[in-house]
Amino acid sequence: MNLPIKFEDRMKKLLGDEYEEYLQSYLKPHFGGLRVNTLKISPEAFEQICPFSIKKIPWVKNGYYYDKEEQPSRHPYYYAGLYYIQEPSAMTPASLLMVEKGDKVLDICAAPGGKSTELGAKLEGEGVLISNDISNSRAKALLKNIELFGIRNAIVLSEAPDKLVQYFPEYFDKILIDAPCSGEGMFRKTPSIMKNWEQFGVDYYNTIQKEIILLAAKMLKPGGMMLYSTCTFSPEENEGTISYLLEQFPEFQVVNALPQEKAQKEFGLSYEGFDFGKPEWADGRDELNNCIRLWPHKIDGEGHFVALLHKGENEENAPEKSYYSSGMPDKVKSILTEEAKDFINNLKFPVNQELLEIREDKLYLLPEGLPSLKGLRLLRKGLLLGEMKQQRFEPSQALANALKISDYDKIIQFKADDPMCVRYLKCESIEPEGDYLEGWYLVCVEEFPLGWLKIMGNQYRNKYYSGWRWV
Repeated sequence: MNLPIKFEDRMKKLLGDEYEEYLQSYLKPHFGGLRVNTLKISPEAFEQICPFSIKKIPWVKNGYYYDKEEQPSRHPYYYAGLYYIQEPSAMTPASLLMVEKGDKVLDICAAPGGKSTELGAKLEGEGVLISNDISNSRAKALLKNIELFGIRNAIVLSEAPDKLVQYFPEYFDKILIDAPCSGEGMFRKTPSIMKNWEQFGVDYYNTIQKEIILLAAKMLKPGGMMLYSTCTFSPEENEGTISYLLEQFPEFQVVNALPQEKAQKEFGLSYEGFDFGKPEWADGRDELNNCIRLWPHKIDGEGHFVALLHKGENEENAPEKSYYSSGMPDKVKSILTEEAKDFINNLKFPVNQELLEIREDKLYLLPEGLPSLKGLRLLRKGLLLGEMKQQRFEPSQALANALKISDYDKIIQFKADDPMCVRYLKCESIEPEGDYLEGWYLVCVEEFPLGWLKIMGNQYRNKYYSGWRWV
C-alpha cells in the first residue's frame, strides 16, 4: 500500500522501533466483526444458534470476529436485529462507557449507529438515548439501525452540536463523542480515505473536534462521564484534544476506562495489546496516561483512540433541572381510534398512556423525562407504534422489531432456513401453512420478530417495510 509520504514520516517519528511492525499490519487481512444485540439475545445463546464461524473478540463481551467468507448481513437473524456488523476496534468506545439503566445518554456524532445501538442496548429500555448526526442523510441510516435493534427509548436528531446545547444544558449522565477525524486507522480497510487525509489533513478535523468536545462538556451533568474516541493516530486529534478540554474545563479528569480486574475475569475479557496515552505527545499531563490507544500491529483490528472523562463539581455548575416528557395524553385519548386502543391494550409490554403523542396521524411512545424538543430537526421521537388511517390502525415496523415474541399473541414462525422466511423479507407474497383468524400477525424467525402480516379473509398481506427488504 502506498501511504502518503507525510504520514509515513510522522508515524516513523511517533513509533520509532515499532514502525516496521506497524507497516507489516497492512499485510494482515481486514477483520470483520459483529456485535450481539443484548436487548434480544445473550452472547451465550447467540453462540448456540449462530450459523457462521465466529471467534470471540477478547476485549468486547458481546463482540465476535466472523470469517471473511461469510455474509452475516444476508441472514434472517440480521433482519431480526440480533447483531450489528462493526469493525472490532470500533466496538471499544461504547463497550467502555458504563451506561446504566435509566441514564440519559447522548451520542453526539452517531451515524451510522454502531455506538448508539450498543448504548441503547445497555439502557434496556429505560432512560433516554439521544442519537444525533449533523448529516441528515447519515441520520436516516442511524434511524434504521436503531429501529432494527428494537430500541424503544431513542430520540434521533440531525442537528449541529451548538444548537443541542440550548436544549440540553447539563442534562446527560453519559455522553459519547466518536468524533469526525482524519481516519488514519482506516487506511487499510478503506484506502480511499488517504485522499481525504491529503486534502484536509489533521488540522481541519482537530478544529471540529475541539468545538464538539467543549459543547458536549456543557451538556454533561456534574458527576457524569464522557467518552471521546477517534479512529485516527494523530496526537493533535487525540491527546491534544483532551488537553484542550482540560484547559477550558478544569473540573474534568481523565480516568482509566478499563474495567477492574475482577470484572475482566467475570466476563472473560482481555485487554492484552492495548496501549496507553502519550503525555509527551501533548502538554505532558500525567493523566493523559489514562487514555487508551489501539494499534493495528498490537491487536486484531484497525486501531482506535479512547479517553474516558469524569466531570467533577464546580461552583459555576447550574442546579439540576427537572424535565417533563411532552406527551399529550388527554388529546391522544380523544383522537385514538378504537382499533388503535384495542391493539395497544393487547400488547404484553407496558405502554404508559401518559407518554403517548400523535403527530400527523402517527402514534409515538415517548421516553420519560424529555425537555421540549420544539425547533429541532427530529427524525424520530421515541418508539413509533403505528399509524391511524381513517378508523384503521397499522402497527409499525419499528414496533415489530421492538417486541419480544412473548409481547404479542398472534404469531407466525419460520425456521431460519425456511424459504418462506426469505420470501417474506423480500416483501413477496406468502401463505403460511395452518388456519389463522383475521388480524395482525407478528412474523418471527424462530423466537425473534421480523415484521407484520395482515390476514383479511383469504388474503395474506405482507407488511414488511419495503425500504428494508432483502435485495
